[in-house]
Amino acid sequence: METTRITLPKITLIGKCGSSKDGKDFVRDLWTELNKNFSEISYLAKWDESGALKGLWGAMSDESLSFKPWEGGYENGLYLAGVEAVDDAVAPSGWTKWEIPSFEYIKAKVESTETFKELIGYLIANKINLVGSVQNFTNPKTNENFLMFPIRKVEEEKQQKG
Repeated sequence: METTRITLPKITLIGKCGSSKDGKDFVRDLWTELNKNFSEISYLAKWDESGALKGLWGAMSDESLSFKPWEGGYENGLYLAGVEAVDDAVAPSGWTKWEIPSFEYIKAKVESTETFKELIGYLIANKINLVGSVQNFTNPKTNENFLMFPIRKVEEEKQQKG
């Protein structure tokens, strides 16, 4: 399993949100709803120079929406099936906007259903703390899927006036 470290700025997402309390198929149902109604938010999405979506995110947060890891052995929390959106996006009725803070991540391509478990083992073996919820990123151009493990929160630089 190959990993890389990357730092991402704050990420704005617009999508469909649910909770692990909504039942075992809630993630699949959120993606179905997003795909079915994507035309309602397509104008808010970020697109690259070739006309492709910049990113699709299976974003996760603890229930307080503090972007801390899911609780109960990574079983309980919130999930947003979303598209990377312009920073000043306003979510239309029935949609949810999340702003994931800037983090340094350990990024790994999803190669099997065991990738998450393997990365958790890698963090433990290397004494690296998980400081936020794991995020799932899909590159729409390549359809490659990556897990993003936040290992350090990046503080926004404070602007000084004057």
